[in-house]
Amino acid sequence: MTPRVFMDSSVLFSAANSSRGHSRDLVLMCAGGEITIVISNFVLQETIRNLSGLSTPPLEYLDRVIHTAGIDIVDATKQAVLDAARLVVLKDAPIIAAAKTAKVNMLVTLDKKHLLGRADLETYIHAPIVTPLMACREFRTSK
Repeated sequence: MTPRVFMDSSVLFSAANSSRGHSRDLVLMCAGGEITIVISNFVLQETIRNLSGLSTPPLEYLDRVIHTAGIDIVDATKQAVLDAARLVVLKDAPIIAAAKTAKVNMLVTLDKKHLLGRADLETYIHAPIVTPLMACREFRTSK
C-alpha cells in the first residue's frame, strides 16, 4: 500500500516555491506513485495565500501539482478541529485534525515551534511528525 503523507502548508509552500529540496522531492515521489500526498483545503488556501505575493510560477506549479500528482484532499469536521485545539495552538488545529481524519502514515512539516518534537501530537494522530528531510530518508531507505 502506498504511504499516505499529510503535508502542511509550510512544506507545500516550499515545494511550490523552489525547484529543489526535500519538499519538492516529496512532490516528485507523489507524482511517481511512491507516496500519496494528503492535504486539506485549509492547507491549500493558506499556501495559495502565502504564494500570492510572489511571482506567478509558484502558483502555476502548485496548480499543476494539485491536478496531476494525485494529491488527496481531506477535510476535518469543525468538532475534530475543536478537539485538536485542546492539544495545539488554534492556528495548527486544522492541520492536526485533518491529519488524524485522513489516517496518514506521517505528517510532514517545517513547524519546529508548534508541531515537530511533539510526542503527544504523534500519539493523537497515530503517526510520526517529521521534516521533509526525515520523510525523504524514510522513503529512500524503505525501498
